[in-house]
Amino acid sequence: GRITGSVVKLTGSGRTDAGVHAAGQVANFYTTCPIPCANLQKALNNTLPATIRIRGVEEAPPVFHARYDAKAKTYRYRILQAPVCPPFLARFVHHETQLLDRRMMALAAKWIEGEHDFTSFVAAGVKLYSKEHADRRPPSKPAVRTIFSSRLIWRPRTRLLIYEIRGSGFLLYMVRNIVGTLIEVGRGRIEPEGMGRILKARDRSLAGPTAPAQGLCLVKVEY
Repeated sequence: GRITGSVVKLTGSGRTDAGVHAAGQVANFYTTCPIPCANLQKALNNTLPATIRIRGVEEAPPVFHARYDAKAKTYRYRILQAPVCPPFLARFVHHETQLLDRRMMALAAKWIEGEHDFTSFVAAGVKLYSKEHADRRPPSKPAVRTIFSSRLIWRPRTRLLIYEIRGSGFLLYMVRNIVGTLIEVGRGRIEPEGMGRILKARDRSLAGPTAPAQGLCLVKVEY
């Protein structure tokens, strides 16, 4: 608004929880300001705090909507498997000192793929319609999402266990609740097949705890 000289309503591709990071967030706004996109990017980065950077600016059709037009999103959750967490990483990883069974976690992660009702992994007490579709017609299956891929990546040099999930959309705390459940699998408290039973039950109390926010990052939005 300061740069364009008008009131700006910003629409993001989605809402991230407090403490969650975004390396590939997308947002749109409408303006009659004649500033070229390249100059607008420079002006924005000169105005914003150092913790936020605009990586690209381009003109979109008037009908474009950053949230409703999104076809897929990819999140990554980073778990540090090391005795000591360096302070430089503490804001961006979940530090887990107990050695997790990566093979069992990888098997459990595959149960998430496909179209499912994710009621068991949504934040407790959330009204799905009001959170997800406040300005649209209520969906017939508000907790149903399609997950295209769900996998674990182990990086031995950095001792980072990365969970990557790509899907059509995500519910509040959904990824963090999935990760919390996968960690329970890694600790041997839930069998990999238990992920399937938890999904079918549509009962949040059966899934694991919510993983801390700082390990999660939105890395890509596809249109």
